[in-house]
Amino acid sequence: MTALFALATSLLWGLADFGGGLLTRRIPALTVVVVSQLMAVTVLGVIVAATGGWSEAGPRLWFAVAAGVVGPVAMLCFYKALALGPMGVVSPLGSLGVAVPVSVGLIAGERPGLLQFAGVAVAVTGIVLAGGPQLRGAPVQRRAILLTLVAAFGFGAVMSLIAEASATVTGLFLALFVQRVTNTVVGGTALYASVRRGGRALPEEGGPAIRAALPALAFVGLADVAANGTYSMAAHHGPVTVAAVLASLYPVVTALAARGLIGERLRGVQAAGAGLALVGTVLLATG
Repeated sequence: MTALFALATSLLWGLADFGGGLLTRRIPALTVVVVSQLMAVTVLGVIVAATGGWSEAGPRLWFAVAAGVVGPVAMLCFYKALALGPMGVVSPLGSLGVAVPVSVGLIAGERPGLLQFAGVAVAVTGIVLAGGPQLRGAPVQRRAILLTLVAAFGFGAVMSLIAEASATVTGLFLALFVQRVTNTVVGGTALYASVRRGGRALPEEGGPAIRAALPALAFVGLADVAANGTYSMAAHHGPVTVAAVLASLYPVVTALAARGLIGERLRGVQAAGAGLALVGTVLLATG
């Protein structure tokens, strides 16, 4: 069951990242975050009410609130990086967020093994190679790499916080609901501030473009929520290391979707860097 849930996580996260990246190429990233999360809140609210999740309310929900504050920042950075592209580089670098749970373990007194040290070295090498445009002029902006690394840190922090926010399935639904409500409030506030400063909340085509994109926005929001749920189920049904390794394969899904659906191509050095970053992530998780 652990493998099944973790592989489902990879598929859901990978497709959500692909969809989010495409949407932000024509819709402001903050709008994508707010609308997709608002739709997820609606569905989660129904689930919490149906399962009696409110009975699980307690002080641990503050971890979900913290995750809800960090999450929109990470998603915004990640979607902007995906919009700058290419997805085959950005998505694997985003998976480096697994280093955050590892660091939490170090603070708690754990000591890294040889594989974890190797993972750090391989991941750093991958980051340098993925920035190959500085050597050959490949179309990857330095800003995209920086945004992706900020997003990776945020994703890792969210994983650690949500793990602390619940211990049961119904508690998980409530924690995800609280997290998404906070996501929407924080993202909505940022969107309002952006508009006040002269930014755009709608694409150039206006409201009709948003309405046309609602199914895709709903998919992105719900797939992200479902992935969090399946990952938690995987971690509760078996070794966390196995769940983390299999769930960390989601960049492969994003890269394959980008290659198959929009014909994205990478230079050799970029592909090598993205691959090494993914290998480093796996080594960090298994160490």
